Amino acid sequence: MEKVWLKSYPPGVPAEIDASRYASITALLEESFSEFRAKPAFACMGKTITYGELDQLSQRLAAWFQSRGIARGARIALMMPNVLQYPVALAAVLRAGYVVVNVNPLYTPRELEHQLKDSGAEAIVVLENFAGTVSAVIANTRVKHVLVATMGDLLGAKGFVVNFVVRRVKKMVPAWSLPGHVRFNDALSEGARKGFKRVEQTLEDVAFLQYTGGTTGVAKGATLLHGNLVANVLQSAAWTEPALAKLPSGTQPVTVAALPLYHVFALTVCGLLTLRTGGLAILIPNPRDIGGMIKELRGYSITCFPAVNTLYNAMLNHPEFGNLDFTHLLVANGGGMAVQEAVAKRWYERTHTPIVEGYGLSETSPSVTCNPVTATEYTGTIGLPLPSTEISIRDDAGNELPIGEAGEICIRGPQVMAGYWQRPEETAKVMTHDGYFKSGDVGLMNASGYIKLVDRKKDMILVSGFNVYPNEVEDVVAKLPGVFEVAAVGVPDQNSGEAVKLYIVKKDPALTDKDVFEYCKTQLTGYKRPKIIEFRNDLPKSNVGKILRRELRDGRA
Repeated sequence: MEKVWLKSYPPGVPAEIDASRYASITALLEESFSEFRAKPAFACMGKTITYGELDQLSQRLAAWFQSRGIARGARIALMMPNVLQYPVALAAVLRAGYVVVNVNPLYTPRELEHQLKDSGAEAIVVLENFAGTVSAVIANTRVKHVLVATMGDLLGAKGFVVNFVVRRVKKMVPAWSLPGHVRFNDALSEGARKGFKRVEQTLEDVAFLQYTGGTTGVAKGATLLHGNLVANVLQSAAWTEPALAKLPSGTQPVTVAALPLYHVFALTVCGLLTLRTGGLAILIPNPRDIGGMIKELRGYSITCFPAVNTLYNAMLNHPEFGNLDFTHLLVANGGGMAVQEAVAKRWYERTHTPIVEGYGLSETSPSVTCNPVTATEYTGTIGLPLPSTEISIRDDAGNELPIGEAGEICIRGPQVMAGYWQRPEETAKVMTHDGYFKSGDVGLMNASGYIKLVDRKKDMILVSGFNVYPNEVEDVVAKLPGVFEVAAVGVPDQNSGEAVKLYIVKKDPALTDKDVFEYCKTQLTGYKRPKIIEFRNDLPKSNVGKILRRELRDGRA
């Protein structure tokens, strides 16, 4: 397909990026440590660490890992929310020549055991709040080295108070036992005495195993190379440059890192991209506490706010939202799930900055497409392919479809993974003969190169032979006053095969199912209208706030 999207690029955004300018993601980080040494890099709970401190702390931790005799290329799991130890450990693992295995700290023992065994992780860094999960399964894994961090580790004198409150007052640390474990701060002290040995790395070395695919059965590790991450950071930097260029000279970009850094969207956009651009990231350990997050962000002049639809929505509905300074907000990236038009419009009214929706996957490091940061209104699309990225819309036989026709979104570019970790047959299923990754998502491209995400193949509802896409139904219902959140799923129906069922969380207690049915009659054609409505107090969500339709569909929530 001709690259029709290039004609829609904002001025100054290049068609291609050159990932070979860095030898590895480590080299990219070290350049930033040197260039921005005195600037603050991360802030959390009132404590800030500079680029120079991050350089020093990560070298010490890297030296500690090396002193354990862990061989180059070993996998090391990181199981922490957004606390200062996460970027320190991330940089340490990469600099020592190891592979980062990001772990959701809210995993059950079963999920954790699978990921540790599948990755063959030899070490884990875990916040003590979640150490109980590790102690339940460690005997069944290859993990030999355990580093246990506490909330207060890097907070100075205040850390003692924080740890007391977390352990004794809030009782957030369940009992755990990990014989032979080492405390995070002790490892830093020991590492300082050992001396760090620099490791030569290439773009072909593995940097991350990013687990995905729980929706299709067993979770698989997307093997992301240093080159994949370097490419995606440079692609994202090139894409956001027209917005960041508006920053007054000498002003540091400030990014809200509310999405967990163990998730690939936040890892690249909040973590690595922030470091590449010399920015400051405000780490939010618990983004579900909207009031606490707003309190943490007060006093900062926020320039970048990557989030998912549910987080934007929750922020807008919080009475303290008006206390935040969004006068310098330049980029609000929406990812992870569809951004609803009703939410996007309210966000724009309140901040005068549009939510620029993008799209990506764990397998693509993650960013694939994004709306231009120069946009001034909601487009309802996932935007244009990023520099050096090609999109091909294909039918089930692998044939490329013409402009305007819906098919599977297939992706080719330097950010596409090397494959699934030790699963060649699974890799073969998702790669085409000409090097495209088959996303499993249905979309179409318009004549300007913008891509509209129609839906996940597996989430599609089939009503009497007609395709119903949940995103469309949800977008319509979300505009009804009185609706806070909505999810649409297919349920068996003896007449039509499947019917549409809605799960709704009310904003207005007076809202009834009759109101919703009547509204849908005016907005949706017959086969798209819901047959069943169930009101809920909340909807099941993933670690990044994405509504889990499959749990509703399977009756597990």
